[in-house]
Amino acid sequence: MAQKPNPNGPTQRQQRVAELVRHALAEVLQRGDIQDPVLGTHVVTVPEVRMSPDLKLATAYVMPLGGMDEAPVIAALERNRKALRQEVARRVNLKFAPELRFLRDDTFDEAARIDALLRNERVQRDLDKGVPDEDDAEVGWGRP
Repeated sequence: MAQKPNPNGPTQRQQRVAELVRHALAEVLQRGDIQDPVLGTHVVTVPEVRMSPDLKLATAYVMPLGGMDEAPVIAALERNRKALRQEVARRVNLKFAPELRFLRDDTFDEAARIDALLRNERVQRDLDKGVPDEDDAEVGWGRP
């Protein structure tokens, strides 16, 4: 029977194993243990890894430094998935070596989008006025 996803987020064990896998992947990529022309010419960061509840699948969010050549780097990681899995298994002591999946890390794009929203002239105008919102009126804030 399939387990339902936990609405409270990942467990502490999932987070701990994800961090171990992230460190192992980062070390392998930094040291150049994988012989690939694309990976050899790019510095790849691994900001986050998420583990499935059974710890058999690791989704690694990766980004080449500078954000250039994302598609070729992810394709190279997919090509070398088996070797990367073996290296992670050597470095992380788990009953099963997790399958690796690589996705583009879009947190930088999301941060840029939020920054652009905050710099919007309408938002700036509201911030300059100090307009209280409904919550402020209930608590008594924003009154002279």
